[in-house]
Amino acid sequence: MKVIYFTKYSRIGASSRLRSYQYFTYLEKVGFSITVLPLFSESYLEQLYNGKVSKITVIKCYLGRLVNLLKLSKKTKVVIEKELFPFMPAWAERFLSLVGIKYLVDYDDAIFHNYDKNSNSIIRILLEYKIDYVMRYSDCVIAGNSYLEERAKKAGAKNVEIIPTVIDSTKYTMKDYSDALNKKPFIIGWIGSPSTFKYLLLIAPVLEELANLDAHIHVIGAKGDLGFTKNVYFIEWEERSEIKNITAFDVGIMPLKDSPWEKGKCSYKLIQYMACGIPIIASPVGMNKKVVIQNGNGYLVNTHKEWKKALLIYKNNIAKRKKHGTFGYHLVEEKYTIASQIEKIINLLQV
Repeated sequence: MKVIYFTKYSRIGASSRLRSYQYFTYLEKVGFSITVLPLFSESYLEQLYNGKVSKITVIKCYLGRLVNLLKLSKKTKVVIEKELFPFMPAWAERFLSLVGIKYLVDYDDAIFHNYDKNSNSIIRILLEYKIDYVMRYSDCVIAGNSYLEERAKKAGAKNVEIIPTVIDSTKYTMKDYSDALNKKPFIIGWIGSPSTFKYLLLIAPVLEELANLDAHIHVIGAKGDLGFTKNVYFIEWEERSEIKNITAFDVGIMPLKDSPWEKGKCSYKLIQYMACGIPIIASPVGMNKKVVIQNGNGYLVNTHKEWKKALLIYKNNIAKRKKHGTFGYHLVEEKYTIASQIEKIINLLQV
């Protein structure tokens, strides 16, 4: 069976890589023929991360997608990542529905809040329900968590299936704690992107306190001003070194603010930490509340005082780090791997 994936980015875009690309090898092994057509080029993504996106680049990307849509056949199964044309009405998705081309649409973020919570009143008026229409026209909505599932059901989606953002377990191994007593310093780790670095600022004073106690702060995938520089290390993200760098952490963190957008996040960094056998600390927002089992694989914390307390527990107790890290590692094996979700995807594509 031929399947065309309309992803947002190429493989270097995290959401596209994790929600689409990492499944392709497994799907091809069972007989699917996969064609992937990203909306945005790698040059666009580089411009985005540098804060200077060219309008000409965007226009070229949109025109390229339009051409690809006009080539579609009714016999082709289509999977759309989020939407076909950001910040435009759902005309393209409506067109597919009218001509009988069935599509699945996948969400790992609450992108409907780009429209219904937008500060620009014109965007709110014109596009408030845009994603609801995309969901309603689809054959099935694939939601990364229950918050996204709830929105799809309210939008009138015909079918909704929850598939979390998962890891490829063949690439991950449990952290080796055998030499932990001799290891120094204590490493607090975070992985993300330039757009999510802002969440680290929420607990920057706590991180500074820990840095003054000789802890090291490792930040993968983003750079910025935390308000202090002591023991802070910014590490460039690379796919080939990502797991090795995470495994060096002694605890993985995921601070978030509590707002509608954050409730749509799929806690992937927590899943990555656990897949390496790392204990976790996170804000009790959205899917974090499902992933973190209090005093099992980590801690859910709110205040700066709670963040500091949890970090110090792990700093001072290697046995607890290992216990919680091991718990999380086995939890990932059970619920958050490609192997645990691939059958769902195969079944959806075969319908």
